[in-house]
Amino acid sequence: MITLPEIQAIVFDGKKLKISKKEEEKMNESYSFLEKFAKDKVIYGINTGFGPMAQYRINDADLNDLQYNIIRSHSCGAGKPLPELYVRAAMLARYRTFVLGKSGIHIDCAKQLMEYINRGIYPYIPEHGSVGASGDLVQLSQLALTLIGEGFVFYKGKKCETADVLKKEGLKPLKLHGRDGLSIVNGTACMTGIGVVNLTYSQKLLRWAMLFSVMMNEIASSYDDFLSPELNNIKLHEGQQKVAECMREIAKDSKCMRDRQAELYNQKTTKKVFSMDQKVQPYYSLRCVPQILGPVYDELKNAEKVIVNEFNSVDDNPIVDVETKNVYHGGNFHGDYISYEMDKLKLGVAKMTMLMERQLNYLFHDKINGILPPFVNLGKLGLNYGMQALQFTATSTTAESQTLANPMSIHSIPNNNDNQDMVSMGTNSALIAKHVIENGYQVAAIHCLALVQAVDCLKMQDKLSSATRAFYNDIRKIVPAFVDDKPKYEEIATLIEFLKNANI
Repeated sequence: MITLPEIQAIVFDGKKLKISKKEEEKMNESYSFLEKFAKDKVIYGINTGFGPMAQYRINDADLNDLQYNIIRSHSCGAGKPLPELYVRAAMLARYRTFVLGKSGIHIDCAKQLMEYINRGIYPYIPEHGSVGASGDLVQLSQLALTLIGEGFVFYKGKKCETADVLKKEGLKPLKLHGRDGLSIVNGTACMTGIGVVNLTYSQKLLRWAMLFSVMMNEIASSYDDFLSPELNNIKLHEGQQKVAECMREIAKDSKCMRDRQAELYNQKTTKKVFSMDQKVQPYYSLRCVPQILGPVYDELKNAEKVIVNEFNSVDDNPIVDVETKNVYHGGNFHGDYISYEMDKLKLGVAKMTMLMERQLNYLFHDKINGILPPFVNLGKLGLNYGMQALQFTATSTTAESQTLANPMSIHSIPNNNDNQDMVSMGTNSALIAKHVIENGYQVAAIHCLALVQAVDCLKMQDKLSSATRAFYNDIRKIVPAFVDDKPKYEEIATLIEFLKNANI
């Protein structure tokens, strides 16, 4: 079994792969068994055509060409190239299926993938093409095309012809055997690779959303009982309890949060009307954070389980089982598990984005917060505009995510002569989730800028908790406090990269 931290170490940190002796033995045994078993038998993808063409038996003289033909014919993707990080994750997912020894592939398939991953050779894979049900046929064909020395790869940041890169690296094009071509292209690796990157960025965005929410309540001088274990632990959802616990830890040494019992219970209060800066209960975007982010926490835990399971699964077809001396035909390439999770994950990210947008509105709306100038404007009102226009960006981006959050997995369209009559659209789900996550980080970048501007406006740096003060210091190293009106698009981009890459 490979764990999420192990996957992330390879995908994000560049840890090198090495095929173990046990994995090598399994692959060799599986290949040898299939080679003998396939003689004088009809086995899909070895001596038949593919998909609805499976009814046509292939002559022995054409069997090797068959494996190359599926790769070349299906290399027909369109759209922008998938970024290198996501391609690396997809290659790892395909590699993981191979080393489990249930595909009957020649070991050179796994070795070539390993070399590409270890050497930073990233196949050119257009985003669009998969319906996610006979696996990611088109995207994985584009990957396979480079393994056999054709097409294009990204190498040291440049798009290059694969043949040239292989020559530079002293590698030879992969020579296909048996059913190697079908096995490389027939699985959920692309959607699973995108999924694990999506999951990683979503988990980090959730941690930022919790820290931002603590800082929001510090700025608003909220009563702290909305985070109390007595309140949250009687709602029997792990996510709510964990979010409240995490936020309590972030806020533990804050001097900004107020004690309801000390102020309202242990002394007589004669006020008839409380001022705006002494709200008895703050708005829901401040007070209900455990209840809003709790379901997101629970979904990300489930998404982690599904994605890690997929990384440890055999998603090929047919399956070569040495133990039972048989070859099984089925549909392990079907991507509904990933598709459903990507749909649910993007809903959670869209909800986080909505929460940040509402908190941002609270900071910008002086009639609501009662303690800050409009748009946390530290300059001259009317002459300067503070962060007024940044709200347009945050609002429009949030609105797009709300639309994109509609489910993709339900849009099954029969194709392939109705052979693929129920499909997952898993890669589309993963790609749309990727877009929603990018949107979330854009709104988060604007939100964190507003938070530190509000802290400067109120001169409350020394009252912040140690965690939110450290965050304040980090942001101010990137963007100093500003009074004058200046373009902010470059600073937003810098903050997005900080939020994605910082340890939290």
